[in-house]
Amino acid sequence: MFKVAIIGVMAVFLALPLKKEKPEFSMLIILCSCLIILGLALSRLGEIISFIRKVSGYLGDSSLYIDVLLKIIGITYVAEFSSNICRDAGYGAAGNQIEFFGRLMILAVSMPILMTLIETITSL
Repeated sequence: MFKVAIIGVMAVFLALPLKKEKPEFSMLIILCSCLIILGLALSRLGEIISFIRKVSGYLGDSSLYIDVLLKIIGITYVAEFSSNICRDAGYGAAGNQIEFFGRLMILAVSMPILMTLIETITSL
């Protein structure tokens, strides 16, 4: 975590002086730091996924729920990351549309769970 904090703070300190004279370079510095931090986060993701797969093996047929949960988490991170980049670049409308599409994708991915819930309720 310390490494990520240092990368983020250094990128901001490098980008601030360039923001007035060369805003495109400032944006590139921030974008590169975001991609580096994303790469560091993805390197840790393997451990988490292997643990979740192990838990999924214990659940058997209920592993559908874990797969849906992983998809929802992935959609959330990608949508938030890309919408924040758009907002930082000054394109808030594009960021809002990315978040809206992310919400729709989460709803679409969660449909099997909603159907299972409805079937369970109607069978009572």
